[in-house]
Amino acid sequence: MLNKIFDWVDERLDITPLWADIADHEVPEHVNPAHHFSAFVYCFGGLTFFIVVIQVLSGMFLTMYYVPDIINAWNSVYYLQNEVAFGQIVRGMHHWGASLVIVMMFLHTLRVFFQGAYKKPRELNWVVGVLIFFVMLALGLTGYLLPWDMKALFATKVTIQIVEATPILGPYLKTLIAGHPDIVGAQTLTRFFAIHVFFLPAALFGLLAAHFIMIRKQGISGPL
Repeated sequence: MLNKIFDWVDERLDITPLWADIADHEVPEHVNPAHHFSAFVYCFGGLTFFIVVIQVLSGMFLTMYYVPDIINAWNSVYYLQNEVAFGQIVRGMHHWGASLVIVMMFLHTLRVFFQGAYKKPRELNWVVGVLIFFVMLALGLTGYLLPWDMKALFATKVTIQIVEATPILGPYLKTLIAGHPDIVGAQTLTRFFAIHVFFLPAALFGLLAAHFIMIRKQGISGPL
């Protein structure tokens, strides 16, 4: 029955050539850990993407229970962690995954840098990768406030003070992300939630698509 469904879809959309192009794409021997143990360093990018997928899926689950207002935010997190089945596990995955994805991206960046994979013709892909790194850092910063506990509140105040120190644009950027020039409150939480759930993921998906397209066109870089 599945074959018939696939044939029916394939007859209308002609997806067989696309699938064959993806499934039959050969991986260079130098990135196969089964042949060379040193090739394990080439897995850092794939492992990073795997953690990103976990972050997206666990985040989607968390938004089903989270309430982004200063009255109910902490209570919703408490309810999720203590009352919802497997909620503590999912939140733990998202919490620790936020740190782990930064570590893996750092290792991936080191591999690319020390093996010279940022050089011609991959300069644009290096720029896109750096932008992805910045987006992931911003996701970590904006997500830190969402539990709305004292640690998150004071950490966010420090972050906003750092933003305020930006020459010329500092006060305007502070008001933009905090919602108020002097108070970290309800508007700050709402804006951080919107940035964390909508704006930054949209930027991340676009950058990841560009990253993978360029990898496919240029191939995986080899050792020096």
